[in-house]
Amino acid sequence: MKVLHGNYRQLIVFCIHSDRNLLMASKRIQKELKDLQKDPPASCSAGPVSEDMFQWQATIMGPSESPFAGGVFLVSINFPPDYPFKPPKVSFRTKVFHPNINSNGSICLDILKEQWSPALTISKVLLSICSLLTDPNPDDPLVPEIAHMYKNDRAKYETTARAWTQKYAMG
Repeated sequence: MKVLHGNYRQLIVFCIHSDRNLLMASKRIQKELKDLQKDPPASCSAGPVSEDMFQWQATIMGPSESPFAGGVFLVSINFPPDYPFKPPKVSFRTKVFHPNINSNGSICLDILKEQWSPALTISKVLLSICSLLTDPNPDDPLVPEIAHMYKNDRAKYETTARAWTQKYAMG
């Protein structure tokens, strides 16, 4: 009986801790939404998909100085229950021809992985993604073939990226 009693106590402590994390994450997400509405980053918007504050959709306008200019890119943002101590899962829903974005929409961006910090916000993440669209990082690619093209045949890369933008992000 003692062991069973101890397990219940651990379970209660775990539940209280989990609820506290969820509450803290929820408050932080609501604050970020309010800040985004008050001062949205250039060429981006984001907000909850429905009632679930942990599931967002963002829209990124293709940067004018890139082959993605004129495109409208949809991005999904999923916040973990321990946000902001763990990074959100961010992925493109619109197909993009880019060395740091694969066919599943996964993004190779250090701040979404090992360089994440609780001081970062979704606004800063969206701006970093816009910057990545303008300046790919071919030395840390998610798609090596596209990185190779970017490094060795920039004109072909830009033509292909523009064609994908027209096909997938302008319709």
